[in-house]
Amino acid sequence: MSRDHILHKVRTALGRSAAEPPGEAPAPWLRVPESAVDDRVESFCAALEKLAGKTYRAVSRADAREYVERLIAGRKAVASPAALLVECGITGLTGVESGFHDKDAWRAACAAADIGITAADYALADTGTLVMLASSGEPRLLSLLPPMHVAVLARERLLTGLDELFTLLPVPSAATSSLVFITGPSRTADIEQILVRGVHGPGEIHVVLV
Repeated sequence: MSRDHILHKVRTALGRSAAEPPGEAPAPWLRVPESAVDDRVESFCAALEKLAGKTYRAVSRADAREYVERLIAGRKAVASPAALLVECGITGLTGVESGFHDKDAWRAACAAADIGITAADYALADTGTLVMLASSGEPRLLSLLPPMHVAVLARERLLTGLDELFTLLPVPSAATSSLVFITGPSRTADIEQILVRGVHGPGEIHVVLV
């Protein structure tokens, strides 16, 4: 069956002629359920922990800092200069490097670090997913290269799901060059169906909800 014949059948089914331009695309159908913040927290933590991610519900910014400090425990860490990390005092912890201005130095620090610490722009409660918008202050390398990723998230940035995200970011490309979804530690079963973590990114992920 020729391409022209197939397209003719499609146009006929749609009630259009060959010269007729396509109509306006329908508006996206987005459903945002009502959900209290505490319910979103419960859903997010349960979903992420099913995927071997770890969560911590900090009662204050000081509590978040202390939890991250315990995770570092003498290891090398690199942190983004995100406002939330600065407010929590995480960028000033012993063993944490931050505030690089040279790209080569930033790459070298990420390659040598045991832990990459970032904020997260949003998170999706229904799937336990972090939403990361790449920027000069929050480069992708930080959440991808070190073997452990620690993400700090303000509870009010926890959304119900993907539909709510697209009500806030209807055109993600207008806000960032890269929109990344992170759902649990990196894992693959490509080789003989054996699950291996940490192949394409961090093998361990901690999310601190502030």
